[in-house]
Amino acid sequence: MPVGARRRGQPWARNRTRNGFRPELESSLYERRTMTRPKRTTKDKLMDAAERLFARRGFHGASLRDITAAAGVDLAPVNYHFGSKKRLLAAVLERRGKVLNEERLRRLAEVRLSAAPRAPSTEAVVGAFLDPILDRLAHAGPGWHSYFSLIAFVNNSPEWGRKLMGKTFDGTVREFIQAVMASLPGAAPEGIFWGYNFLTGALTLSLAETGRLDALSDGLCRSNDVAALKERLGPYVAAGLRGLARASKQR
Repeated sequence: MPVGARRRGQPWARNRTRNGFRPELESSLYERRTMTRPKRTTKDKLMDAAERLFARRGFHGASLRDITAAAGVDLAPVNYHFGSKKRLLAAVLERRGKVLNEERLRRLAEVRLSAAPRAPSTEAVVGAFLDPILDRLAHAGPGWHSYFSLIAFVNNSPEWGRKLMGKTFDGTVREFIQAVMASLPGAAPEGIFWGYNFLTGALTLSLAETGRLDALSDGLCRSNDVAALKERLGPYVAAGLRGLARASKQR
């Protein structure tokens, strides 16, 4: 048979592109790959719905019936998987919080290794803390955006902030506070703790994207402008920490 001739009964030989691939074959392979992805479990559906509704309405504004209706399940799985609405909220925070903690610590290890034998700069430590959130804020889907709105709500809530944020994030936060102290030798510890308090306040207000910045600036700035936020927040925080360190040394 001449080279390039088609054989009957062999559809793979038809309609090749210049690179030897056929779009319909590529499409079918993609479909098979997507069909083999693990399906979302009932637990995942409940956490996704809770994350979205807690972010929009707050803890008390979203009932379990609202959440189960949005998830397309009945009430029984809530008790089976979580036991209560409060534990559901805790599970939602911990799910993505674990991802952030792991990436933050990995980035911190990288900047420490890069700076060794010296301590990494304050700017590098602050970047390792902020960038895992800011990168997702810029590129991730609606699930992460709901999560960040929820974090803003929980962190500013006297009812939930200390307990739930502490359980999910304090281990990682303490590691970063130690790294900031190492980058600013001689700084009073209380100044660094206050600096972290200001950092997390500025961050969570920015995550809330309330639109107040837009109104105050008459449209000059946009609260959902992640590129502008990333450009400014890190230098602002690092400069503030350095200022607090200088002030403590002058006392």
